Amino acid sequence: MNYILFDGTVRNALLPFTFTRPVADIRIGILTIREKWERYLGTTTTTLTEEYLSEKFPMVEMEQNIMINASFLPNDILVEMVRNLEPNQAIFRGEEVIAFYTQDTQEEVNFEKYEIIEYANDCLFVAHTWDIFAKNDAALREDFELLTEGRHSQPIPKSVNVLSPENIFIEEGAKLEFVTLNASTGPIYIGKNTEIMEGSVIRGPFALCEGAQVKLATKVYGATTVGPECRIGGEVNNSVLFGYSNKGHDGFLGNSVLGEWCNIGADSNNSNLKNNYEEVKLWSYETEGFAKTGLQFCGLMMGDHSKCGINTMFNTGTVVGVSANIFGSGFPRNFVPSFSWGGASGFTTYLTSKAFQTAKIVMSRRHVDFTEQDAKILEHVFEVTKKYRKE
Repeated sequence: MNYILFDGTVRNALLPFTFTRPVADIRIGILTIREKWERYLGTTTTTLTEEYLSEKFPMVEMEQNIMINASFLPNDILVEMVRNLEPNQAIFRGEEVIAFYTQDTQEEVNFEKYEIIEYANDCLFVAHTWDIFAKNDAALREDFELLTEGRHSQPIPKSVNVLSPENIFIEEGAKLEFVTLNASTGPIYIGKNTEIMEGSVIRGPFALCEGAQVKLATKVYGATTVGPECRIGGEVNNSVLFGYSNKGHDGFLGNSVLGEWCNIGADSNNSNLKNNYEEVKLWSYETEGFAKTGLQFCGLMMGDHSKCGINTMFNTGTVVGVSANIFGSGFPRNFVPSFSWGGASGFTTYLTSKAFQTAKIVMSRRHVDFTEQDAKILEHVFEVTKKYRKE
């Protein structure tokens, strides 16, 4: 069967992260949503997404296709229902379609002509940016079971101070000595070719994905995911780094999400709790206003390729778009548009020519090419976010 992951109705609510990727390629838990579905289904998937993203993330359509809403995370029950779909059947959970079986001869999908199957069980659903860290605990535990079932961990080095070693899984090539791992509060997954430097203290649930690094004497609280090739240091609490991003020095990152190719300068901090302890509101691209999160703790949402200089301070519930460069004293405003250059004293436009030059240098350090496709995507983001910048 041919499986296609589509963005669904929540794509705009997941900006700025979906400016540069389909919903399917959001990382939550250990794996991206796409990687989860592909592991459960035992096959590759393609993507139905925004037109400007479709060259990098193409869709392959065949005679028979099952379309899956990528904002729903798979589980055993849901995957079995998806596998058993017949033509013109659709799985719904309330008003949201989860999956449906379509054929390439169908010009449009009219669910009134479909047999509707109700999904009544629990499942993880990513509907807002803050869900990525708020639901990371549950997603990480599910991924840990998925990745480690029937497998044996590499031995825990003798110098490691450990609690609940049965909840720790270490992949080949991982290096860790003289660190403390407390897995009594949740599983700890240490991926291939990773490194945890001496003196670090980690409390689960925690995932260190392939090639990532925890620097000397880092303090990590769960539920935290450090994506592939990321670097973390200082203090990190309940945060998700998608991949190739750095928070390598002292300073606090909490209840936050960083996209790819971000960099947090030394001694930078974000607030994750308001002084009056009230509910945090967060900028929403969907409503173009500040949305209630229902959360008392909510930190920084930073899109791909954004950076901040040393000693940067972020207010509670700050949203930073794509390719922003933030520096200087004081608190920048709690919505920083894409391609902004500056800080609390004001912003100018960060021109794509300069942003692309930096991106090429940054990516080449990790032996990744900045492609023409990447440039086209970022050019599009620059244009559609003009209205938020004061030119």
